[in-house]
Amino acid sequence: MEELINCEEESSNREIVNKVKKEILEDDEIFDLAELFKVFGDSTRMKIINALMLQELCVCDIAEIANSTPSAISHQLRVLKQAKLVKYRKDGKSVYYSLDDDHVKEIFEKGREHIEEI
Repeated sequence: MEELINCEEESSNREIVNKVKKEILEDDEIFDLAELFKVFGDSTRMKIINALMLQELCVCDIAEIANSTPSAISHQLRVLKQAKLVKYRKDGKSVYYSLDDDHVKEIFEKGREHIEEI
């Protein structure tokens, strides 16, 4: 795909540029958003999210579903918890994980819709 660059020294769309500059997110918000999407950039974490969309699960069950080890899954769950994408509850000695809220499922589904369009 050929990149097209056709800018003159002075922007001819000064009004549009100024409007966008006023409305664009602050750098710290952009950074936080980029960090959130980095969490979605790992296939194991995506498989965990997909599994948790279907069922609340413990680490061992997630490990079996993801063809991984409980230790590796625990690490990925820690990343997902820090990003507030999953939550857990304890039932005696067992710990069960689920999605933190419906936003996580919505983000996943929007991404899926996008790749299916390609």
